[in-house]
Amino acid sequence: MFRALADATRRDIVRRTLAGEATVSQLAATYDMSFAAVQKHVAVLEEAGLVTKNPRGRERIVRGEAARIRQAQHLLDQYERIWRSRVDRLDELLAES
Repeated sequence: MFRALADATRRDIVRRTLAGEATVSQLAATYDMSFAAVQKHVAVLEEAGLVTKNPRGRERIVRGEAARIRQAQHLLDQYERIWRSRVDRLDELLAES
């Protein structure tokens, strides 16, 4: 999931598709890259569970998966608590010196 989010274009696709559905063609029209490149970005996001792609007629509708983003946020919150407690402990040890 974090590998998929490491790319700025993919983060933007997730942001846009969380705000509202978009076709792959609509997404491709906003980036300075080929349609195929945008399709590959969407495929990486889909594999990570960050978006779903569903057929509607001849088009593919991309929708952001908010639940998966919440999972990532939960994991990051856990790491933040761990590191904050370590920094707090370090501050205590330095104050004792």
